[in-house]
Amino acid sequence: MPNSTQTAFKVATFNLFNYLAPPDAFYDFDRIYSAEQWQKKQRWITTYLTEHQPDIIGFQEVFSIESLQSLVADSGYQHFAVVDQPTVIDDFIYRDPVVALASKFPIVDVASVPVDKDLVIQLGLSAEFDFSRQVVRATVDIPHLGLCDCYVVHFKSKRATWQAELDPLTSLEGKVIEQFKAQVAGGWASSIQRGSEATLLMMHMVERRAKTGNAMILMGDFNNPLQDGILAHLTTANLLFNNDQQQQQLMQFYTLRDAWTLYETNQAVLSEEQLKRAATHYFGQSSSVLDYILLSSEFDTKAQSNFYEVSNYINTDKHLINPIFDIDGESTDHAVVSICLRLRA
Repeated sequence: MPNSTQTAFKVATFNLFNYLAPPDAFYDFDRIYSAEQWQKKQRWITTYLTEHQPDIIGFQEVFSIESLQSLVADSGYQHFAVVDQPTVIDDFIYRDPVVALASKFPIVDVASVPVDKDLVIQLGLSAEFDFSRQVVRATVDIPHLGLCDCYVVHFKSKRATWQAELDPLTSLEGKVIEQFKAQVAGGWASSIQRGSEATLLMMHMVERRAKTGNAMILMGDFNNPLQDGILAHLTTANLLFNNDQQQQQLMQFYTLRDAWTLYETNQAVLSEEQLKRAATHYFGQSSSVLDYILLSSEFDTKAQSNFYEVSNYINTDKHLINPIFDIDGESTDHAVVSICLRLRA
C-alpha cells in the first residue's frame, strides 16, 4: 500500500540514449560500450536517481531490460513495467529499443496500448499501422489519489522514413533533387506516423478514462515540440464551435495539461527569466523541447477534481550545456525532465 503520510511525489521522463550492456551492439556491429563506458553510464543513471529521487520514472531507448530493472531496483524501485522487446539481429546487434516504467509505488496493472483498427481506417492509414514503439500503460496506486494510468511513449522520430536511392551515373543535380525529395516526403511520412500515434493514443486514453475514472500521466520523448500542429491535439482544451458551458466543463475531465504550463500558473511570483523554459535536446545550433510530462485534471489547481499541484519543474541539462567528460561522457543526449506534485491542503 502507498504511504498515506506522503504528501508529495516526483515524476520524471528519461531518455537513456542507447541503453545496451556490452558485449551486445546497438544498430551496427562495432557500436559496443567498453566495460569502462558501461560502468560510467550505469553510474550516471544511479547518480541521477539518488540526487533527484523521482517516485515514478518513464524510460526511453531501453535495450537491456533486465539490466535496467536490476539497476533501478537497487535504487528503491521495486515495481517495473515493460511490454515489448527490442529486435535482435545476428544474435548481438540490437535495434528498436523499447520504453519502460519504474515506480516506488505499487503497479497494479500493466498493458500495451492497442491500436484501434477501425479508427486507423477512418484516419486513412494502412490497416497494418502500428506504434513505432509500443506504449506502456502502467496503472500505479498513488498516495491520496488512488489509481493513476501512467503512459510512457517514444513517438516516431523526425528522421525521414526512407532514403534516396541514387544511381552512380546520376548527375549531380539529379542526386540533389532525389535527396531533396526523399528528405521532404520522408520527413512528412514520419510526421504522419508521429501525429497518428499521438491521435490513437489520445483516443485510447479518453475511452479508458471514461471507463475507469483513473487519473492520467503521459510522459516521454515526443520527438516534436508540443505546440507544433503535429502534436498540438494532445493538449486540446475546448470543444470547437460549442457554446454549451456544461459540455465544455465536462471536456476538462478528459483533457491533458502540460506540466510546465501548470507550473508557470502556480509560480506567478517568479521572474520572467526564472520561468523561461529550457530546451531538452540540442542538434547543431538549434535546440528544442522534446521531452514532456502531461497531466490530467487531478493535477490542475483550477479543476474541480484537483488533488495535487505542480510545485516544481526541473530540467536536468548540465550534461548537455556544461559537460564534464569524466562524469557525463556516457550520459544521454536529452535533458531529464522531472516534476514535483504536492498534495493540496
